[in-house]
Amino acid sequence: MDQRFGKAMETAGSEFLDMANYYVHAWMPARGLVKKALDEREKVDASGQIVVFNSGCPWKEHLFQLEKEAGLGKPLLYVLYPDNANKWRIQCVPARPDSFECRKALPERWCGVRDDALSELTGVPGCIFVHANGFIGGAQTYESALKLAQMSIAM
Repeated sequence: MDQRFGKAMETAGSEFLDMANYYVHAWMPARGLVKKALDEREKVDASGQIVVFNSGCPWKEHLFQLEKEAGLGKPLLYVLYPDNANKWRIQCVPARPDSFECRKALPERWCGVRDDALSELTGVPGCIFVHANGFIGGAQTYESALKLAQMSIAM
């Protein structure tokens, strides 16, 4: 029993340190990145409804808190960021931090379409995909991802 208790203490301690590390080195610094993205959103697009991150970060909870604090007139709709392969993603902002419902999903006619077929459908070169549920898409370049977001806002 003492051996198992010791193992349980090791496991709990390891999990605690992992979580503390995450909050100190990822979650807390992400607030500054999200604030900067919010402050610069109108440089990205005049609508002010698209933000860009130059790397991935835990943004959802911070975004909702900072939006509320700033009292933004229009809700943010899309987040652009590079993926691990240096391609670009367009992700829809959820209705709530814990929701799978989007404030504005990508257009239904784009959903489930890939590669050249998507580029042909949208007129945007370098498209990779739009998920069948319309909550995320991918493009070869930042410019293409931005164009998809702008088109989606306009539709």
